[in-house]
Amino acid sequence: PLILRLETQRTQALVAKDLATAERLHAPDYQLITPGGGSYDKGGYLQAVASGDLNYLGWQIESPQLRLAPTMALIRYRAALEFASGTVRCWHTDTYELRDGQWQAVWSQATAIK
Repeated sequence: PLILRLETQRTQALVAKDLATAERLHAPDYQLITPGGGSYDKGGYLQAVASGDLNYLGWQIESPQLRLAPTMALIRYRAALEFASGTVRCWHTDTYELRDGQWQAVWSQATAIK
């Protein structure tokens, strides 16, 4: 499905620090809620990735589930996020909206799996 392909493209762009692709796939009003309860807006998130303050070494999508509507989509999956300090396992939920003919991530929520 298109949304799973976009989510894979988005997450791999973050791992590769492909900021042009990440910029295109995140809406201007994007917001991430981290497993620790912090938050990033789009600018802060992409800056943290670019600077290496947030340095993804890998991002695995496991057992994705989709909810689709004409202009909104939700994807939820278990994620294994690899960092230099180790692997973080979490539930990841992303909201995509169709804006001006392009799907973009608007909200992301990650919840740690203990």
